[in-house]
Amino acid sequence: MSNVNRTKEVQTTSIRNFIGETGMSDVEENGNAKSIPEYFGKNVFNFKVMRQYLSDKALKSLSATIKEGGRLDPEIADEVAEAMKTWAVSKGATHFTHWFQPLTGTTAEKHDSFITWNDEGNIILSFGGKELIQGEPDASSFPSGGLRATFEARGYTGWDPTSPAFIKEGPEATTLCIPTFYIGYHGEALDKKTPLLRSMNVLSKQVCRLASLFGIDVKGKRAYCTLGPEQEYFLIDKADFESRIDLVQTGRTLFGRKPAKHQQQEDHYFGAIKPRVMAFMEDLDRKLWELGMPSKTRHNEVAPAQYEIAPIYEDLNIAVDHNMMCMEVMRQTADRLGLVCLLHEKPFAGINGSGKHNNWSIVGPDGKNWLYPGKTPHENAKFLTTLCAIIKAVDTYADLLRVTVATAGNDHRLGANEAPPAIVSIFLGEQLYDIVEQIEKGGAKTSKEGGTISVGVDSLPSLARDTTDRNRTSPFAFTGAKFEFRALGSNQNPSAANMVLNTIVAQALKEICDQLEADKKAGKDFNKSLQAILQAIIKKHKRVLFSGDGYSQEWHAEAKKRGLPNMKSTPEALETLKLQKNIDVLSKNGVLSEIEIVSRYEINKHAYNTVIALEGECALTMARTQLIPAGLDFQEQLSSVKSVTQKKLLKQVSSLIDSALKAADALDAAIEKHDSAKTLAGMNKLREVIDELEGVVPANMWPIPSYAQMLLMNA
Repeated sequence: MSNVNRTKEVQTTSIRNFIGETGMSDVEENGNAKSIPEYFGKNVFNFKVMRQYLSDKALKSLSATIKEGGRLDPEIADEVAEAMKTWAVSKGATHFTHWFQPLTGTTAEKHDSFITWNDEGNIILSFGGKELIQGEPDASSFPSGGLRATFEARGYTGWDPTSPAFIKEGPEATTLCIPTFYIGYHGEALDKKTPLLRSMNVLSKQVCRLASLFGIDVKGKRAYCTLGPEQEYFLIDKADFESRIDLVQTGRTLFGRKPAKHQQQEDHYFGAIKPRVMAFMEDLDRKLWELGMPSKTRHNEVAPAQYEIAPIYEDLNIAVDHNMMCMEVMRQTADRLGLVCLLHEKPFAGINGSGKHNNWSIVGPDGKNWLYPGKTPHENAKFLTTLCAIIKAVDTYADLLRVTVATAGNDHRLGANEAPPAIVSIFLGEQLYDIVEQIEKGGAKTSKEGGTISVGVDSLPSLARDTTDRNRTSPFAFTGAKFEFRALGSNQNPSAANMVLNTIVAQALKEICDQLEADKKAGKDFNKSLQAILQAIIKKHKRVLFSGDGYSQEWHAEAKKRGLPNMKSTPEALETLKLQKNIDVLSKNGVLSEIEIVSRYEINKHAYNTVIALEGECALTMARTQLIPAGLDFQEQLSSVKSVTQKKLLKQVSSLIDSALKAADALDAAIEKHDSAKTLAGMNKLREVIDELEGVVPANMWPIPSYAQMLLMNA
């Protein structure tokens, strides 16, 4: 939706470095330093803070670790730990925690206080390098998919120095949060961050390898990815939320009749923000800015009570950490204001759900965005090679990308009005598609210009036309200097999608570099060799390119003809994790071992079945203890009616109650059999009847808040 993440041709230094080097409040913006809030990053252990607490030697060493990705010098660990503690205590901190991201997809923390005994038996505050670098939280109850036996309790958290520590403020005190990875006793990845960091290293290696072939100096440099995840969400009144056990227990409404007015007039989208919601957004921005999160855009989304927040580009690892922090801050901020922030992918049936648009790009060792086409992209070999590598990667591993967005919640959303279909295809836009066709025919010689758009009013300026329009129905779209993977669900941790994206693109670049190096060794001309490689890639993988309406039945038929996978459900998608090509690309690149891949399959399958079973039980409880009894009460009121019209209503209510009771029994049987497919079908059938019943039972007798009340009255 938002397009705030466009990077420029020359400079794409991550916001982390920008904030870290300048301290943000020292930066002049249009000659006015006060235009940037002085509290930006005030709760982040950034370079500005480090300069105050670290020696020059320690600062230089830690800076090199952060910027170049090297190992931390153990000799400075104690000094860094002492500096963190002193800074944190000055802000009221009493505890610290290793903040990590287990395979639940959420975040986790165990708090330890700074206090300890000294030799004289007095309480002192202490925090050493050993405690900073490594923790042992046990955390054995987190899902591991067979990576850990029940009796194996050791799990280790390790400091990630590339992601800055931050302060989390509580009602009475604060906590120092240290971003960490989480591994098992034998080094197996038990979290989302470890594979992501591995994939970033793999991609950096291959991008630098290609850069070297192009004559770019790569000594002592690295490549990295940038990310700007747009986050959609709903806000509803807390009282309404607490009145519905389906929202409390599952995050979505299992029942609810669509109101007469919802999003069909499109009057909520980009509309004036209501004062109560604006108060939430303003409070949210301030909290995020204090944590160094570069939140940029806020607006009303398509559905009533739906909104969006979008950040500026950041280093990928930081952006993922920030997104996880952002979702937590959103929930807390809403709670303080008597609201509830819903992050489920489809909290309300019949209207738009919520996604997390994954805006991803590559920054090479030359410090430039390699997905910026330039004014003449047909002459930009670096860009075209990267583009072709991405086309090759997405076509070859479309099923693996689909797995990363496969959840029970997202199954309700993919393929609907606001979300791309489960078929993974690439949208390039008119200019790039034309260039790709030229490459296929033997070489790109021209580029179509964007031109200008005439407004038709003399007093208004002409607008510059982008070289590509946007395609909201495409799962993977080029939107100007970046690719937007639109299929992520709003509640998802972005790590898995980006881990796979990094890895498959690295594999495609590896194969390109292998061929270029072999041709160079054989004495072949570099430009001719590169042209032949790119031409072969387009011919083989052009099938994944599509510029039309991804929702149309014609595209589904065409995609099937092209041989593109179309996995509409999570169980179907998860099975592709077992394919050898998918195991190979992850394991041979050192991102996930075979046993780690199996663990992800088991964890995701169990999570899906658990969600469906939980929703089924909740729906059954609501139907039998709240909704059908409401219908019976109304039926009793009608029992003494005499007119034909009134008896007709009684007959309708009685019939719906009978149907609801039968549907509830069928759902109960499906749950007993632990059959997720039948449970889901049973829930849908029960909902259909109950929603119809809601349409005839008086509103004052219906025991739960209606869609109209939740979406249109209180937001």
